[in-house]
Formats: sequence, structure tokens, C-alpha cells
Amino acid sequence: MTSDIPSDANFPSTSNTSEIFDVENPRRIRSFVKRAGRMTPSQEHALEHYWVRYGLDLNQGALDFSDIFGNNHPVIMEIGFGMGDSLSTMAATMPENNYIGIEVHRPGVGRLLNNLAIQELSNVRVFCDDAIEVMAQCIQDGSLGGVQLFFPDPWHKKKHNKRRIVQPSFAQDIRQKLSIGGVFHMATDWQPYAEHMMEVMEPAEGYSNQAGANEYSPQPDYRPSTKFQRRGEGKGHGVWDLMYQKEA
Repeated sequence: MTSDIPSDANFPSTSNTSEIFDVENPRRIRSFVKRAGRMTPSQEHALEHYWVRYGLDLNQGALDFSDIFGNNHPVIMEIGFGMGDSLSTMAATMPENNYIGIEVHRPGVGRLLNNLAIQELSNVRVFCDDAIEVMAQCIQDGSLGGVQLFFPDPWHKKKHNKRRIVQPSFAQDIRQKLSIGGVFHMATDWQPYAEHMMEVMEPAEGYSNQAGANEYSPQPDYRPSTKFQRRGEGKGHGVWDLMYQKEA
């Protein structure tokens, strides 16, 4: 059993720190921290044997989804799929959709790859990269039927709020990649972050709130409950879904 990743997989290096950016050397503030999680044998096996089947790399450049999936089904992109259980469930129950999953946490990638192989699913592909870089380098404008962002890190402390991934510029990056009518679907169990999401999205150009102005959406049947959701609900947290459709 090898403890390394497969040689043909272009995973980012693992780090316990996020980047800090100063005014004199402006670079993008990252919304995540890469951590070296412990890999289980099944996750190691999946990375070694299934990455070649399901994995995608930044160096592939702009993707042709019909070539990758062999069909013209709508493509839904999920940013930060965690351990991937809800993503594999959606892919299994909605074969009429294709899915692109993005996650920087290698144990989560390994678990998803293992689940995809066990279920013999063919409608999912996976990046182990920064979602911002994936969108910039690999996702063509107007090509996505939807984008999912479920339970992202809320960065609770006020001084860290700038690290929240949902920001006005991010909303427009997403809109650029969505097709007309495509939906940006967010969910969180942290009320201040839900309020922040709505503050960003309500005035966002080119979007309409599917639930009505300043309203949260009910959790749709197709979104499975995630580990983070169940954990939050166990602590007495509420859950807020926000769904914004691209109008132009």
C-alpha cells in the first residue's frame, strides 16, 4: 500500500496554513485552508486506481463537457463537496445530470472516488484544486446548468469574514459560467453567513431570487442532508438555502 498519490494525478501540495495577502503585494485571499488529513486504505486505493477514470486537472484547460461525459446533459458544478456523500447520492438519483465536483481535501476526494467506483457512476468528474482556478482555466462561459455551494466555511470571526467565498466578485464569476436559467444554489447552517450571502446576492447583477426578494428557499428534495448539516442541526442550528437564477 503506497502512502503517496498516483503519479498521474496533479494534486496540489498539502499545507496546514492558508495564504495571507498584503496591500503592497495584492493577491487573492483564499477561502479555505488545506489540511493534511489521514487517509484510509480505501481512500488511498481509490486515489491510486480511480483517479485516472474520474479525475480532472487544471492543465487540461477549457473542458468540452460533451467529450468528457459522452452526452449533452446539463452539468452541475459543486464547490467544496467535503467527503462527497451527498454528491454521489445526487449523481446516482439524477442520472439526467452530469456533475463536476471540486474539493481540496484529499481524503474527501478519495472517499468520493471510491463511492463512484462502487456505484459504477459515470456522470461525475472530480478536481482536487482551487475552485477559482478551475473556473478560470477549465470551465467555459455559459456552460453550467447550476453551481452548488453547500456549507462552506463561514469564517465566524469578524476579522476573517473577508475569507468567505461568497463575495460580489465571486457571484459574478459564477454568473459568467452559468447558462441562462442556471441556478447558483447555496446552503449554510450559520445564520450570520446566510444573511451575508443574501446581502451579496440580492443586489447582484443578472440574478433573481427564486424564492422572491430577500427570501430563503426551502431545502429542495434533490439536496441530500450532508454531514455538516446534520452536525449543525444536532447543535440546534437552522439551515438556510438560497437559490439564485441567472437571468442575463
